[in-house]
Amino acid sequence: MVTATTDTRRWWALGALVASMLTLGFDMTILNVALPTMAADLGATTGQQQWMADAYVVVFAALMLPAGLLGDRFGRRRMLITGMGIFLAGSLVGALAGDVNAVVAARAVMGVGAALVTPLSLSVLPTLFGPEERTKAVGIASAASALGLPLGPIIGGWLLNHFWWGSVFLINVPMAAIGIAACLFLLPETKDPASPAVDTVSTALAATGLGALVYGIIEAPTRGWGDPLVLGTLGAAVLLIAALVVRERRVERPMLDMKLLAHRGFLFNTVAATLVTFILTGLLFVLPPYLQAVLGHDALETGVRLLPMMGGLLVASRLAPKVVARFGARAAVSAGLVVLAFAGFLGSRTTVDSGYGFVALWLTITGLGFGLSLIPAMNGGLSALPRDRAGSGSGLLMTLRQVGGAIGIALLGSLLAGAFRDRLDVTGLPAGAADTAGESVVAAHLVAERVGSAELAASANSAYVHGMGIVLLVCGIAALVSALLAAAFLPGTPDAEEPGAPDMAAERADARQ
Repeated sequence: MVTATTDTRRWWALGALVASMLTLGFDMTILNVALPTMAADLGATTGQQQWMADAYVVVFAALMLPAGLLGDRFGRRRMLITGMGIFLAGSLVGALAGDVNAVVAARAVMGVGAALVTPLSLSVLPTLFGPEERTKAVGIASAASALGLPLGPIIGGWLLNHFWWGSVFLINVPMAAIGIAACLFLLPETKDPASPAVDTVSTALAATGLGALVYGIIEAPTRGWGDPLVLGTLGAAVLLIAALVVRERRVERPMLDMKLLAHRGFLFNTVAATLVTFILTGLLFVLPPYLQAVLGHDALETGVRLLPMMGGLLVASRLAPKVVARFGARAAVSAGLVVLAFAGFLGSRTTVDSGYGFVALWLTITGLGFGLSLIPAMNGGLSALPRDRAGSGSGLLMTLRQVGGAIGIALLGSLLAGAFRDRLDVTGLPAGAADTAGESVVAAHLVAERVGSAELAASANSAYVHGMGIVLLVCGIAALVSALLAAAFLPGTPDAEEPGAPDMAAERADARQ
C-alpha cells in the first residue's frame, strides 16, 4: 500500500487524477450547451433531452459502488485506466450516432466509464495524502472537475459553431487518451484485496431502482403524475431501492456499508454534497437554453457567458480552506449553502428583459456558494473514512452525489417543462404545431420561425423564463434548508461522533499502521 509519507511522487500522481477528473468535468457540461442544437437537428423533446443528459448520470450513479470495490480488490490504477478506455469508446459511439436513441446509448456507455473513474480518483487521495495535505488535494481535485464545467461549454460552443454536434463527443477522445497515459505513467497502484466482492444482485437493484425513479419523474409532466405508468414506475423504484437497503443490511460484507451512514460526519457531509449537486446540475440544465434561445447567443457565446460561475468557484477554492481553518467545516458548509440560496433567490428574479449582466451577477454568486459548500463537505466526508474502506466509502459518497444530480436534472427539468407548457400561448396554431411548440423552447422557436409568428416566439421566451424562475426558486429553498441542516447536524470537528456511532477515528488509526 502506498502511503503519504513514502510516496514522493504523490503530487505527480495527483496530476494524473486531475487529468482524469478534468475529462469528466468537461463532459458533464459540454452536452448541456449542445442540447439546443441537438434538439433542433434530431427533433428531441424536452423529455428526450433529459434522457440524453440523465442516461449518463443514472448509469454513473448505479455503478459507482461496485466500481469502488473493483478498484479496492483488483487495483485502483488498473480500474481507472479501464474506465477511461470505456469512456473513450462511448465518446466514439456518440460522435457517430444518428438519432436520439443512439445518443442515449452512447451516454450510458460513457456513464460506465465515468463510474469507474470518479470514486477511484477520490479513493486514492486518502492513500496518497495525510490529513494535513488532504484538504489541499481534495480542493485541487474538485477544482479540476469543476474547471471542466465552464471549459466544456466554451470548447463545445466553438466546435458547434464550426462542426456538427457529434464533435462534442469526439473531443473527449484525445482528452481521455491523455488521462490514460497520465494514470499509466504517474499513478502508483494501490489495492485492498480484502474488500468485499461485487454483489451483482445489489448492483442490479441499484441500477433498476434509479432508472425507474428517473423515468417516472421525467415522464410525469407529459403523462401526468396520476398516470398508471408513472405511478407504477415510481412505486417500483421505491420497492427496488428499499430491497437494496434491506439486502445490504443483512449481508455479512455489504457493498453499501450502512455503518458509514451511521457516522454523523460522513452522513451529513454527504447529504450536503448531494444537495449541492442537485442544485448545480439542475441549474446547468436550464441555463443554456435561456442564453441561446431567449437571449439569442450562439453556442460559443453561451459557453463564455458561463465563466462568471468559474470565477466565483476559483475564489471559493482559495477561500474555503481559510474559512475551515478559522471557523470550522460546519460554518464553511453552512455559509456556502446560504450563499447558494441567495444566488437561487436572486436568479429567480430574472426576466426576459434582465439582460446578461444580471445573470452574470447571480452566476458569480452561485460559483462562490458552490465552492464554499462542496469542497469542505467533500473533504469532511472523505476524512471520515477509514483507509481500508476508501474505495467503497468514496464510491458511496459519489453515488449519492450523482443520484442527487440525476434527480436534479429529472425533477427540475420536469418542473421547467410543465411550467413552460402551461404558460406557452399556442392560440391559433394547428394541434400538431401546438404540441411540437410545447415540447421545448427550441421547438417553439422553430415553429414560430416556420409559421412566421413573432407572438409565439415572445410567448416561448416569457414561458421559459417563468419556468426557469420557478426552478431557481426551488433551488434557493433547497439550499436554504440544506444550510439549516448543515448548521444543526454537521459535527464541529472532523472526528466528532454520535453516541453509539462506530469509532471511525480509531479505525483510521489502525489502518495507518
